[in-house]
Amino acid sequence: MSLKGLATGIGSMPHKDADSALDLIFKYLPNIPFWPQLPKRDVREGMVAQFSEGLPCIKVTDNGIFFNPEDKEKELEEFYKRIIATESRHGPDIDYFKISPDFAQGLYAFKQRLSKVNLKLIKEIKCQVTGPFTFAASLNDESGKALLHDSAMMQAITEGLIMKTLWQISFLEKFGKSIIVFIDEPYLGCFGSAYTPLNRGDTVKVLSDFATRIGSAGKVRTGVHCCGNTDWSIFTDIHTLDIISFDAFNFLDKLILYADDLKQFFANNKILCWGILPTQEFTDKTDKGSLITKIKSGIEALVKKGLDRDLLWNNLLVSPSCGLATLDTQKSEEILRTLSEVSSVIRDLK
Repeated sequence: MSLKGLATGIGSMPHKDADSALDLIFKYLPNIPFWPQLPKRDVREGMVAQFSEGLPCIKVTDNGIFFNPEDKEKELEEFYKRIIATESRHGPDIDYFKISPDFAQGLYAFKQRLSKVNLKLIKEIKCQVTGPFTFAASLNDESGKALLHDSAMMQAITEGLIMKTLWQISFLEKFGKSIIVFIDEPYLGCFGSAYTPLNRGDTVKVLSDFATRIGSAGKVRTGVHCCGNTDWSIFTDIHTLDIISFDAFNFLDKLILYADDLKQFFANNKILCWGILPTQEFTDKTDKGSLITKIKSGIEALVKKGLDRDLLWNNLLVSPSCGLATLDTQKSEEILRTLSEVSSVIRDLK
């Protein structure tokens, strides 16, 4: 099934009411709708807190999310008992890893909305999960160091996030649609910095294992979203990854530098999701024509470096460059409306 030019979202929306967010999503992105994350509604819907339930030593209060190592060994032991007991995504303990309604009002409202809409319009359903590197980098241990430095916690966080992703898939699979899952890793925009405690081999392995486990769940496409500039070959080297989502508005020129890495990626019929609609830079002067021109120039630059033009066009999704939660509701609608217009033009291109 060709997804050429179809539009989807990254995750967060600025609304406090899930139905208002879903009204926009199903109006402007009817082919690949996504469930909205609503961090302005509740602290528990922040991109880290939202996926924290059931993870060892990680607590959420009205004041935010924090790491509490007081019963670390006991909590890790109990956590891995749950992992072992869950022999498959339909195993007896999969609901232990659920995301509850208080942490994701948009997910539950999304499922209800899917039960009411015309499913024939929907090509795929999109979910998202915060990636393990971004999650672990957002929390510090008792000495003030990021949990990225704690190998035991990093492993547990990765396992827990995988289980939460598999639970999402089981939660929505009854609609019979292929599911796209983006692993959101904005932290990897810092990759290569002297202040980033990551090496390339470990990063590729962790994300490769993550994508493999998700992809084994059935009709699932796995993607990684990074809204900063990074070493894009990290993602092209992950053979179980189906989609790379990048900020095409700000970093298209940087991605083009990785044309040789993208050749094999596209040879395996993979997909680029072009984050062509700027979020912070969006104004009432942002028009679909200039954005489509930017995409065309990017594709031509890649063609000159040896990539196949048809593959590039036929394996292209469009999205905002990042989540929309920091904006107001009016601007978020303007962005999604413009995105829908860009998508419509690309779909009609021969």
